[in-house]
Amino acid sequence: MTQEVALDAVIRARIRGLRIARGWSLDALAGRCHMSASTLSRIETGHRRISIDQLVPIARALGTSLDQLVEPVDDDDVIIRPSRDRGCGTTSWMLSREDEPHGLAVAKMRITARRPGHQLGVHPGHEWFTVLSGTARLQLGERVILVEAGQAARFSTMSPHAITAADGPVEIIVIFDRDGRRAHLDAIDLTEPSGGDEESHEDVKVSRETPAPVASFTAGDADDH
Repeated sequence: MTQEVALDAVIRARIRGLRIARGWSLDALAGRCHMSASTLSRIETGHRRISIDQLVPIARALGTSLDQLVEPVDDDDVIIRPSRDRGCGTTSWMLSREDEPHGLAVAKMRITARRPGHQLGVHPGHEWFTVLSGTARLQLGERVILVEAGQAARFSTMSPHAITAADGPVEIIVIFDRDGRRAHLDAIDLTEPSGGDEESHEDVKVSRETPAPVASFTAGDADDH
């Protein structure tokens, strides 16, 4: 019963909040819902019981759906729990929903492995990431590119690729398309022990004279944009 009362209050708050966000008065929304302003006011303030036949036109007028208007409040929608891939030395936090219509997935990743734990990945599409802290080691076939904090990179995932840590843990925000999500996030290994932190670190030689077109812009460029 308590949960029903709480959800009822949330629905009323959503109606009022969406109405105010659109800059509409009670009369303006009531006119679009074909009901009186007094009835709408009592719905918002809890002085009138809400019925489905009232919620449908209200949701339509507010540009939302009935499902979204009555969606229960759940801690799972607020708390983002990490997924750990021990085989690859990564911890991932999904920042986007699985049902996003554009098909893109946004995740925060913490990477500790200094070398790929398996063969380099190849799949259709592109990936983009920006480094929050540390230095990422981006391997594209035989090339190795260091991407530092504040920098970003974009590359075709048809090139054999892997993102690892250069000289210590690195945290990144990464955007995957559908193929990238399946390759990197949906098929993680939760059982293999991580050997990434135990491997000896070898110096990575990167030619600063050779342009690295996959690095889309540096920290300075990001400020300009």
